[in-house]
Amino acid sequence: MTHTTEPFTAREHKAVAVEPDGPVLRVFLNPGRHDGDSLSVAVLDDLLAVLDDLHQRPDIRVLILSSHGENFCRGADRSEYQAALSADPTGAALRRIADKAHRLCQALETSHAITIARLHGEVIGAGLALASYCDLRAAVDTSRFRMPEVGLGLPPAWGGAMGRLIAEAGAARIRELMLTCEPFDAYTAQRLNLLHKIAPADRLDRVVDAWVKPLVRRQPEALVLTKRMLAGYARADRTADPSLLDSHLLAAQLTGPQGR
Repeated sequence: MTHTTEPFTAREHKAVAVEPDGPVLRVFLNPGRHDGDSLSVAVLDDLLAVLDDLHQRPDIRVLILSSHGENFCRGADRSEYQAALSADPTGAALRRIADKAHRLCQALETSHAITIARLHGEVIGAGLALASYCDLRAAVDTSRFRMPEVGLGLPPAWGGAMGRLIAEAGAARIRELMLTCEPFDAYTAQRLNLLHKIAPADRLDRVVDAWVKPLVRRQPEALVLTKRMLAGYARADRTADPSLLDSHLLAAQLTGPQGR
């Protein structure tokens, strides 16, 4: 699918790559392929900037989130957590990082664009949380998934994603996977509704394109309204949203005696 394009924004992005293609915006993590597979603060800042700029581009109908690295994402950058605590033992700096993750996930959920996660390799922790906030999710059939936070001594608090994961996959299975930190494959992720489609690596783009082609032909207002109605119904059973406390839970865990 080829379109004439104009630059998405004058803003420079260093931690992600942005490629506009007519009504489609492709956003890549790990643009240098050797920049690491974690969600650093720099990545959070760039993704927030992209989604903020997207407000000024109603012509962008679909956002595809992928990665140039060996893996989609292997989680949050825990070294930044320790650096934030060393610089500010009160946990305020760490809470600011966690709040950025929460704002990013909310921005994905409320964006006017239909968001597609194109996944491969390892999709772990915060990487899975980030993908869960995309409207549609497709993965290479050899992809691997895990929620390792409890095994690392951390609450699964990144981005406020626990509620989203429960809404998508059900409380019983998410409880098991979070408590045991058990890895699971793409076929299991699809059975859990964490993935909509799986495909061999050489066919994944065709799967994504099969979504994109009809989406860009739909009436924009119908898409936006439907997306927001779906989000509203998914949240209907969590009107008192505890995800707003996630940054405080994470900071409390890491600043307490057990986190030192």
